[in-house]
Amino acid sequence: MNCALVTGASRGLGRAIAVQIAKDHGLHILVNYASNQTAAEETLAEIQANGGSGELLHFNVQNKAEVDAALNGWREKNEDKFISVLVNNAGITRDGLFMWMPEQDWDDVLNISVKGLYNVTQNAIQQMLRKRAGRIVNIASVSGMKGVAGQTNYSAAKGAIIATTKSLAQEVAKRKITVNAVAPGFITSDMTKDLNEDELKQMIPMNRFGKAEEVAHLVSFLASDKAAYITGEVININGGIYS
Repeated sequence: MNCALVTGASRGLGRAIAVQIAKDHGLHILVNYASNQTAAEETLAEIQANGGSGELLHFNVQNKAEVDAALNGWREKNEDKFISVLVNNAGITRDGLFMWMPEQDWDDVLNISVKGLYNVTQNAIQQMLRKRAGRIVNIASVSGMKGVAGQTNYSAAKGAIIATTKSLAQEVAKRKITVNAVAPGFITSDMTKDLNEDELKQMIPMNRFGKAEEVAHLVSFLASDKAAYITGEVININGGIYS
């Protein structure tokens, strides 16, 4: 049975992506979460309410030992299953001006987004390489494309994800594994709830924030057979704010 692993799938974009992939591709969804089990259970309930299947998988993406223990342990119990789709979505923001940014805020943002991508992908890609199949979709951001004041740490993390996507895509293309990134702009979610939407949407040509479901549809397309010849790409989804 083919499965999809979505990191940070308990809320927001991660939840929307997990639900959409289950709907579109009938994949068994591994709902990864770091701390909020109740929210992760809500994601799983939504997947099941739509006729899909899945399970919770708890680990902190930034901790390699934890990632390997969780994924290797799961694989031992599920020898008939294959993680054919990986969505690296886990990430946090710790916004602030660079000159006053605490070291912890820099480290936490980079570790969860970038080290997390390394930890999870390096584990999952081994089986993809053996089976000569796989789809990896990394969630980047407009911040990693153009830079955003007050987000040097987040921009650094997302910029690293973009560069990693392009390099890894070239390494594994011959094995029929695609690696792409999606770079959302302002999306209505937990991460943007404290922003002044009325003020910010005036900068966006479409004059609105995006919806998590709109990003999820794009990720789902990149996870599909229809996107078999697309790799190493970064697709912006930002209402025209940056291209």
